[in-house]
Amino acid sequence: MATPAQESGHDPMPVADMPMVGPAQIPCLGFGTVRLHGSECHDAVTHALDLGYRSIDTAQRYGNEADVGAAITASQVPRGDVFLTTKLDFPNYTLDRLELATRESLSRLGTDHVDLLLIHWPNPRVPLEETLTAMASVREKGLTRHIGVSNFTAEQVRTADETAPIAVNQIEYHPYLGQEVLLKTHRDLGIATTAYCPLARGVVLDDPVLADIAATHGKSVAQVALRWLVQQEGVGTVVRSSSSRHREANISIFDFTLDADEMGRIAALARGLRIIDPEFSPDWDPEQVDDL
Repeated sequence: MATPAQESGHDPMPVADMPMVGPAQIPCLGFGTVRLHGSECHDAVTHALDLGYRSIDTAQRYGNEADVGAAITASQVPRGDVFLTTKLDFPNYTLDRLELATRESLSRLGTDHVDLLLIHWPNPRVPLEETLTAMASVREKGLTRHIGVSNFTAEQVRTADETAPIAVNQIEYHPYLGQEVLLKTHRDLGIATTAYCPLARGVVLDDPVLADIAATHGKSVAQVALRWLVQQEGVGTVVRSSSSRHREANISIFDFTLDADEMGRIAALARGLRIIDPEFSPDWDPEQVDDL
């Protein structure tokens, strides 16, 4: 029986062609599910898996773990072929809550483990050592294969990795937000970078430099921006789309390569534009190493 992707004329991407990132071997292009709920979320995840996405990203804060889990369970893709990430919400960082909250996530997701469990945001009200100690414990119990962090600064990443080795820091990163300081820190420590909000919620799509490069390759601006990310050492990304057409386009980025000049031109677009900056954000790192 043909999958929805095949019925639309789009053959799934061969899984073997998806490069992996970091010690956890995370597929470099993942499907994000923030702001997707109910049947929209279920259908989007199902379609993404049909297309060849093998990394699915959710979080307790998103309120859609059950929808994501149901789609994965119903999919023709074996659970062992899906790299599943979820993130802990603030109330669940403490030693007495973390394991229970993780098991609750697993119940909603319909699985006995996730592949990656992240601290969603730094929380100065709970000692980092307490949270990471509890995360290391659930990893030892097989509830997650890897642990990591999200939205951590370079100093926080170093502290975390000294407490319990982490696999990844998931951060906002796109052509308009340079992350040189964090990227250098991650590479020094041997951990992966996962870029979220990779298109700056559409802001970069009107950029003339990206448009010029896209025209050269016969690609869209979005495809060039995503390619720029996954072509960097140790960097992967998660991209969310409620559009089936965009999901198909976003995974079609492995049939061209940006040259060094094009990579540099895109990197030079950084201007400190941060899309996700809630009041509980940490004091962010500067964009460039020479800004220190």
